[in-house]
Amino acid sequence: MLVAVAALLIPVVLIYLWFSRVPQPEVRAVDWQPVVAQARAEAPYRVAVPKDLPATWTAVRARWTPRGEPGLDQKPAIGNTFQLGFLTPDRVYIGLDQRDADPTGLIRDASRDGASDGESVLAGVPWQRFVSDDDRTRALVRSDPDSTVVISGDLPYEALEAFATTLG
Repeated sequence: MLVAVAALLIPVVLIYLWFSRVPQPEVRAVDWQPVVAQARAEAPYRVAVPKDLPATWTAVRARWTPRGEPGLDQKPAIGNTFQLGFLTPDRVYIGLDQRDADPTGLIRDASRDGASDGESVLAGVPWQRFVSDDDRTRALVRSDPDSTVVISGDLPYEALEAFATTLG
């Protein structure tokens, strides 16, 4: 009797394990340096770019969209928009968005409608903090007369601050 039960359960368990496994999606790295060069050549503002990131970080998004050109949604870009995105070694996305128009819309989109959550001061420069309603996504925002920079991710503020200190 015990052998018969085992003979029935073992294949069921093996079938369950086989069909319930979830493979890790393949990460497609992008070459972000040409996009940075183009943005620096065309942007009317100083483009914020991370320096000396660890080799274990993978660039997965790099985009420069001049004002009026079609963006991801094929609508004309509101302003000159620069975007970079990286995966950390733990496969957590951290994004950098920079634009010279509609700072409120940029902050809303990058922070997932985040609410103000205080301030961080990095190298004497104030950055506004935002957190999404579900407390998952955080963002740091720095604005000047030329552009607004938003760093966002599902990470603690300390991780976003560390990334922000690499910007040059």
